[in-house]
Amino acid sequence: MLELKLHPNLVECGTDEAGRGCLAGPVTAAAIILPDDFSNAILNDSKQLSEAKRKSLRPLLEDCSIAYGVTHIFMEEIDNINILNASILAMQRSIEQLDPIPEHILVDGNRFKSYQDIPHTCIIKGDGKYLPIAAASVLAKTYRDDFMEKIHEEFPMYNWKKNKGYPTAEHRDAIRTYGITKYHRKSFRLLPEQLTLDFK
Repeated sequence: MLELKLHPNLVECGTDEAGRGCLAGPVTAAAIILPDDFSNAILNDSKQLSEAKRKSLRPLLEDCSIAYGVTHIFMEEIDNINILNASILAMQRSIEQLDPIPEHILVDGNRFKSYQDIPHTCIIKGDGKYLPIAAASVLAKTYRDDFMEKIHEEFPMYNWKKNKGYPTAEHRDAIRTYGITKYHRKSFRLLPEQLTLDFK
C-alpha cells in the first residue's frame, strides 16, 4: 500500500517528472496536493500502469485534488541548463502553481533544489511509495504523452506516438535516416556512435 503522507499534519504535495531520458520533446513535471481522505486502489508509479489506466486516472486526480500544476520545460532550455536542472525547474514551476502553498514537498528521486524555503524530502522510487508522488507521476506522464502524440503528426517518421521520444532502436534509425528536428535535444547523445555532431 502506498502512503498518503509523510507528515500527516502538514499540507504536503508530491512532485515528479517524466521524459528525462528522452531524445526529443520536453521534460514534464507535475505537483499535486491530495485531500486527507484520498484513497485509490489502482494508483501507483505511472511506469507500472497501462496507458489506459493512466488516462482514466488523470481526470479523477484532477477533480479530487486540492490543487495541481503541470509544467513542460522545452528543448532549448534543457540544452541551455542541462536535463537535471531542467527536471528540477519543471518541478519547482509546477509547485509554484499550487494554492494553497504546500508546507512540505515530497520529491521523487534523490535530487532537488530548495524551493521558497519549503522543507522537502527526496524519496528514491517515491512514486511507488507515496500516493501524491504517484499522482504527480501520472499527471506528468499523461501530459507529456499528449504533447508527443501531437508533435507526432508533424514528424510521423519518428513514431513519437509510440516511443514518446525515448531512445528506441526505431527512433535512432529515424534520426540516422532523416536527421534531427526542432524537437530533438541537441545536447544529448542522439546516436550511440555519435562523438560530435555539427548542428549549425
